[in-house]
Amino acid sequence: MRKQSSKELTKQYFNSTAEDYDQSHDGKFVYCMYQEVVERAAALKPDSVLDLGCGNGNVIHLLKSRISAKYYGLDISEKMIEETKKRFGNEVELCVGDAENLPYEDHTFDLIICNASFHHYPRAEKAVAEMKRVLKPDGTVILGDPTLPGKIFTSMLNWLMKYSHSGEAKIWHKKEIIPLFQRYGFQIKDWKKINYKTFMFSATPET
Repeated sequence: MRKQSSKELTKQYFNSTAEDYDQSHDGKFVYCMYQEVVERAAALKPDSVLDLGCGNGNVIHLLKSRISAKYYGLDISEKMIEETKKRFGNEVELCVGDAENLPYEDHTFDLIICNASFHHYPRAEKAVAEMKRVLKPDGTVILGDPTLPGKIFTSMLNWLMKYSHSGEAKIWHKKEIIPLFQRYGFQIKDWKKINYKTFMFSATPET
């Protein structure tokens, strides 16, 4: 029997949890990150926003009350996109898609938000390159994701990822993810630990 890829597992898991995601363990886990995302985004006053791994649209919902912008949401889970569509109708341009192969033109977005999604990307370098491509030269990426204190614990958890049923590909340590973004021409700004298990940073293209 063929082993499912992390992308297949991610899609399967979030399709199965889409209707009650906010009550699930993962839904409750990411709640602590929302306020920081919204405050960072609101300060930028973007005209166009892509929520990468938008899930059921929670981040977009919070942003729409603060920022008048054109909103886009992309997620690998068809069911999550269906839930977001129920919420916003045609107010948000939604797409089932892959963060490693974005269906957008170059230099489209003022702001890209990637909240609690990056650890599901098996080819993370491709996703970073795609963010850089579709981001405007003066745009910003806001990325938040789970982490662990210390590279040893991170390495141990990543070893266990091969047994994951929800598609996690890699938990990133600060000393790994910052160089990754720098290799693709980003400057890292405002790194912050939200709590012991989550981080967030902003990144802008080097000028």
